[in-house]
Amino acid sequence: MITEEKLLKPKNYRKTMAGLIRYLRPEWPMLLVGLIIGLTANILVLMGPRLSGEAIDAMGIVPGQVNFSVAVAKALLMLACYAGSALLNYILVRLIARVSQKVIREMRQDTFNKIVELPLSYVDTHQAGDLVSRISYDLDVVNQSLSHDMVQIVASLIAVTGSMIMMLSISVNLALIFLLILPATVIFTIYRIKKTRPLFRVRSKKLGEMNGYVEEILNGQKTISAYDQEAYFAKKFSEINEDSIDAYYKADYQASTNGPSITLISNLSLALVSMFGALLFLRGTVSLGNLTSFVLYSRRFSGPINEIAAILAELQSALSAAERVFNLLEQPSEPEDKADAYELKEAKGEVVFENVSFSYTPGEPVLKDLNLRTKPGCLTAIVGPTGAGKTTIINLLMRFYDPEQGRILIDGQPILDLTRKSLRRSFAMVLQDTWLFKGTIRDNIAYGKPGASMEEIKSAAKAAYIDDFIEAQPHGYDSIISDGAENISQGQKQLLTIARAMLLDTPMLILDEATSNVDSRTELFIQDAINKLIVGRTSFVIAHRLSTIQNADNILLIANGKIEEQGTHEDLLAQNGAYADLYKAQFA
Repeated sequence: MITEEKLLKPKNYRKTMAGLIRYLRPEWPMLLVGLIIGLTANILVLMGPRLSGEAIDAMGIVPGQVNFSVAVAKALLMLACYAGSALLNYILVRLIARVSQKVIREMRQDTFNKIVELPLSYVDTHQAGDLVSRISYDLDVVNQSLSHDMVQIVASLIAVTGSMIMMLSISVNLALIFLLILPATVIFTIYRIKKTRPLFRVRSKKLGEMNGYVEEILNGQKTISAYDQEAYFAKKFSEINEDSIDAYYKADYQASTNGPSITLISNLSLALVSMFGALLFLRGTVSLGNLTSFVLYSRRFSGPINEIAAILAELQSALSAAERVFNLLEQPSEPEDKADAYELKEAKGEVVFENVSFSYTPGEPVLKDLNLRTKPGCLTAIVGPTGAGKTTIINLLMRFYDPEQGRILIDGQPILDLTRKSLRRSFAMVLQDTWLFKGTIRDNIAYGKPGASMEEIKSAAKAAYIDDFIEAQPHGYDSIISDGAENISQGQKQLLTIARAMLLDTPMLILDEATSNVDSRTELFIQDAINKLIVGRTSFVIAHRLSTIQNADNILLIANGKIEEQGTHEDLLAQNGAYADLYKAQFA
């Protein structure tokens, strides 16, 4: 269990920076151009205080010693430097914005690719909202930092270095006095970084938790309303929201003190410079123009440090967000196929489980030493109480998970020796949890077979008894299914997924409560279509309605992770055991 105390421990951001540099490396030519532009722009700005001092000296402090033309020329040159710097900074901002957009595009694509490649074990144990938060909010924060903070930091470093060089060229003594305060500024800045860094990590985590909770509530909104539990979940959200706001407040409060504190230190430094500079001026060691230039350079030196302190909050937030993204990218994808794995082609459909054991959580086995053999073309029905391991059998068969002990064979070959792609392409699946994407009805039916002809799609829809509904839509098969398929009923969703499975010509079929979301009359039509679909195919059916599996070649009753009973419907009724009790309970 990860506690908040562990999260608050400072982490090494070296790996995070290395990850960002890896994405920035392909853009090094543009970054080099940006560096040159930024350097030039800051050099022009640094010329301003020097020219200002020379203009002041040209005006003189004694009447009759004024060189007005030189003063005007210096002022105009100073104006030109500032105008040129502004133009170059505009170009720089546009260039860096373009670079950051390209980098974030690659990071977002890689993050999405990683999400779809994650093993089911990771997805099952993490909130969807947290994963969405990483690809949206976290990358937006990184994008903002790359497009703004990176330019600010580079410009500030150039300004600090250039200002110090100019101050040393004017007066070494004043520069040494100014530098007396610098160690305090550096030490305080490092302290504040260590203080605020973990707070932004917690802030990102809390936001991900809140997003995950909101998504969970939206998915179950109808159930919440049906049970009149709006107040309960609103109260729970209030607690999560309070934690999130508290995390935001702590991070922002601590970060907000950085700028004013460093400004105070800088002002103390400026006061010392002004006092000793006045003494040097009275002694004739420095001119009034040089003293003015030095004060302006000290301001230019302190200003970027203040800016760096001000953007520390954004930078640390971006690093925390990037760390979350890179942590996700570092998660192992589904294990690669063996080097000598081969494709499963023209499978006959003989499936064997040999002493298979499996557990999702160590020490809590779901399947225990399970043995099973199905002949090609046979229908195997799996029944049993909730949590008995019925769906786990399917998960192992499809290699969403791999068994801890034992092995599974198809046509005599261990499935670990097969490529996952060819194994899964040998099955058609219809799940209880229907999934349709935003797009046309035609595209949703042909999802597993993109090259299917219109005739094949219509034939599958007709076999699934959904063709009349489709034809009645304004645009027929080109009608759009909305995001989340909210514009069609749950039963119609189920029928469309069945049509999708019918379109595939696979040797094996998996039906997980495929008729659970349709009415009794439609169930009869679907059952007739399924009876045609399973002919010649090795089929696995998970069912609670025993009326749909009475013609199965073999019925498995799973309980406590084992096959308690198996046989045909008549055989199991004759045994008068658990299956018979279950049948009597449904049809008494």
